Amino acid sequence: MQFWQHIAFLETDQLVDVARAAEGCGFTGIVTADHQVYPRHLASKYPYTADGTPMWSPETPWPDSWCLISAMAAATTTLRFTNSVYVAPSRNLFTVAKLVGTAAVISGGRVSLGVGAGWMREEFELNGTDFRTRGRRLDEMIDALRVLWTPGWSEFRGDFYEFDELMMSPWPPAPVPIFVGGVSDAAIRRAVHRGDGWLGEGARPLAEVVGWARRLRQERADSSRADEPFTVLTAVGEELTTGAIDQLEEAGVDGVICAPWMTAEVVAGDFRSSLDVKVAAIERFAEEVIRTSSNGG
Repeated sequence: MQFWQHIAFLETDQLVDVARAAEGCGFTGIVTADHQVYPRHLASKYPYTADGTPMWSPETPWPDSWCLISAMAAATTTLRFTNSVYVAPSRNLFTVAKLVGTAAVISGGRVSLGVGAGWMREEFELNGTDFRTRGRRLDEMIDALRVLWTPGWSEFRGDFYEFDELMMSPWPPAPVPIFVGGVSDAAIRRAVHRGDGWLGEGARPLAEVVGWARRLRQERADSSRADEPFTVLTAVGEELTTGAIDQLEEAGVDGVICAPWMTAEVVAGDFRSSLDVKVAAIERFAEEVIRTSSNGG
């Protein structure tokens, strides 16, 4: 089982050191989060709380994923990186392609792009993109990104994106896996038929996560891409016992997204703490969960 550490909400100036600690403790990778702004008058409803209010304060830092990933990659050697999730369809296609492609080169191919359709209408409007067509645009963006990341001249014709022959360099050293987040039927279809993997959202019950993983594996097996690699990464809203890990592996889950810093002492409810406190929580998780799992319980 792989173990990936999510770093949403944490202090930006600590994150390179957090990445070094995670690598030293045996984590497979780091998962970043993404928002560009927090509007003072937020009309959009956050889909993962009962009242639609985000679980973080407006002052919570959201460093740019690809700037951060490049910095963490330069400070590590084996750690991998992805997003849960990057709201790609709110952004310009060529900007996304350039950011991800550059990070792929800097990291030596240790990045995957984790995408989602997004929920905050205000971010789309501020970027001048249509919130209503975000799902269809994301589908087409996935195809266009793969074209732009292919060495040599490339061109593309679609409903949302169209460009004549051009060259975008540097090219990733290998194809960048694209993981798709979400549990809607549209997100599942996107993951199965267009993605190279799936990202489970939030901290859902173990039985629910197992059910999603089995569905994904079966639908992928029945698809035209059945013979291509497919990665399932997800968080779980229950204690990660050896029995829970066994169930996840049996269902086809490749990696668990964890946040051991959430168990550390926090300040003001924003998950703020000293770097030493975070590193101690990471080391404790590695000893109690990662090494126990690696040793077969």
